[in-house]
Amino acid sequence: MAVGRKIMSIYAISDWHLSGQNPKPMDIFGGAWENYVEILTDNLAKALTPDDILLISGDISWAMRLENAQPDLNFIANLPGHKVILRGNHDYWWQSISAVRRALGQGVYALQNDSVKIGDTVIAGSRGWLEPDGTEENDKIYAREVLRIKMSLDDADKKRAPKDRLVVMTHYPPFGAKLSTPVTELIAAYHPDAVVYGHIHGKYYKKDVKTVIGGIPYYLTSCDILENVPLKIGF
Repeated sequence: MAVGRKIMSIYAISDWHLSGQNPKPMDIFGGAWENYVEILTDNLAKALTPDDILLISGDISWAMRLENAQPDLNFIANLPGHKVILRGNHDYWWQSISAVRRALGQGVYALQNDSVKIGDTVIAGSRGWLEPDGTEENDKIYAREVLRIKMSLDDADKKRAPKDRLVVMTHYPPFGAKLSTPVTELIAAYHPDAVVYGHIHGKYYKKDVKTVIGGIPYYLTSCDILENVPLKIGF
């Protein structure tokens, strides 16, 4: 996919856990979730212009089926700017990528092991997975996800012009206690300008939202961690 319009700024905020069709109270998970949709909507309207890009790294909707997620996808489509979404571990509604893309409104782009070019920025992405832990099933899925991330980066490499910016999206954190992982090593080989991810929640999270690995900034963008304020990605 390619969109030939030059953009202004890039923002990221993930893990919205919307429930437009069957409202699910989120404030049971802490104060950051009280009236968060209204707060998030207001903050996005203040931050975004029609030329900007918004990156949403997964856990978009609680819906179990695509048709039930349609109100949430419509909500995203009605926001300003270009919106790029990625599947998270709770996005059970995410069926085949072709079905998902048919359900999206204008200005919304879904990534699945591929990339999109918007103006002078190429965005690649795949869900990712939990760090290897020595168990056969987990490590098998992780290895598969590494291959999928490589597919997305290879696709981005074909679209990227010499002066284009490259941003990588994952849902699961690309690193853990060890900053160097097969995923971070793979990403580094493509020389991106930034990486964004989500999945991590909790009011007791104390680490910085920005971690630099090998000169590449990695940004944690879960909405409760960011207090529902979209993070502007700097270059």
